[in-house]
Amino acid sequence: MIAQQRPGLTYGNHPVTVHGNRMVTRSAARQDIVFRAIADPTRREILRLLRGGSRSVGDLAANFEQSRPAISKHLRLLRSAGLVVTHEQGASRLCELNARPLRAVDSWLRDYQAFWNESLRHLKRYVEDKS
Repeated sequence: MIAQQRPGLTYGNHPVTVHGNRMVTRSAARQDIVFRAIADPTRREILRLLRGGSRSVGDLAANFEQSRPAISKHLRLLRSAGLVVTHEQGASRLCELNARPLRAVDSWLRDYQAFWNESLRHLKRYVEDKS
């Protein structure tokens, strides 16, 4: 499926990207990319390792049984989601965590947390009324 940016196409004040026949706001598309990035356990482990600070690609790859090219593919996806930033240092590439895009996940989860908190309050009231 090919995503196309259509000039001037908006939903409210948000620019829209068209995926096939469905419209998605840029923020929703960005959120989808972040969710796709953290869906894989290897990528989540890479993010966990980067919480401790910058690491070279080789250092990251040494933590996995996968090949270095496979880890590089994971890093490319994490970079496209904005979760990893890389820069050259001498002959090696250093990777750093950029946790800011994870705010979209936190925001999405907060909506469900509010839903479950309200549901639990109703259940508590129901149980207390039956007692």
